[in-house]
Amino acid sequence: MNETADPASLIRGKHVVVTGGARGIGAAIAHKLHALGAITTLMGRDEAALIEACNALSGSAWQVADVTDSASVGAAFAAATQHFGPVEILINNAGAAESAPFSQTSEALWDRMLAVNLSGMFYCQQQVIEPMRSVHWGRIVNVVSTAGLLGYAYVAAYCAAKHGAIGLTRALALEVAREGITVNAVCPGFTATDLLEDSIQNIMDTTGRSREEAEKSLKAVNPQRRFIQPDEVATTVAWLCSEGSQSINGQSIAVAGGEVM
Repeated sequence: MNETADPASLIRGKHVVVTGGARGIGAAIAHKLHALGAITTLMGRDEAALIEACNALSGSAWQVADVTDSASVGAAFAAATQHFGPVEILINNAGAAESAPFSQTSEALWDRMLAVNLSGMFYCQQQVIEPMRSVHWGRIVNVVSTAGLLGYAYVAAYCAAKHGAIGLTRALALEVAREGITVNAVCPGFTATDLLEDSIQNIMDTTGRSREEAEKSLKAVNPQRRFIQPDEVATTVAWLCSEGSQSINGQSIAVAGGEVM
């Protein structure tokens, strides 16, 4: 092995798609991979947010896509491929979380959680897997959650979808293991994003706790007693796409301060 090899050499010049790339963890991943030389396409539903995010990433592009709609996904990936060439690295980051006691979990909530957190991942993977196979190289990283590895009360639909995402990761990883493609999942704990802000506000609204008390209750899940930062997740994702990680396949890596072991 060449110990002086550039870890970013596999990323430089590669066409990367990041779904949910305009904000939070997705934006941090896009910035990290762009800084390492990737040709970056951001996807999401909010056109204004995508434009703003792309303005900070010279030479990047964006495509509006609703990952819950297979036709929308197909059109977005076709446009991205026409613009920058085949997608070589896919970061499935788009997702959403809703909470409710199990007895109050409606069919509509259940369907929404599976659609955005599981079906959307499937639709995006379908768009890239054959082009990756044709060149015998590709990287797929699914941003999941510790909810894909553990159970949490009051988010049954979300947990079910995220557990499904882990299963999908493992199954696809085995199918393409001998084709130069790796498929892995990164599972963040509570991360400082807009989604976390929504969780904090929900705790405050439903329990009457102060913001400090709400934050403390969530930080207590992490043995380090802190929130994960988006850049920490982005660094892990970048490593999975870099030189030296080719033997990491079908794994679910928790970025959670020791919450999952």
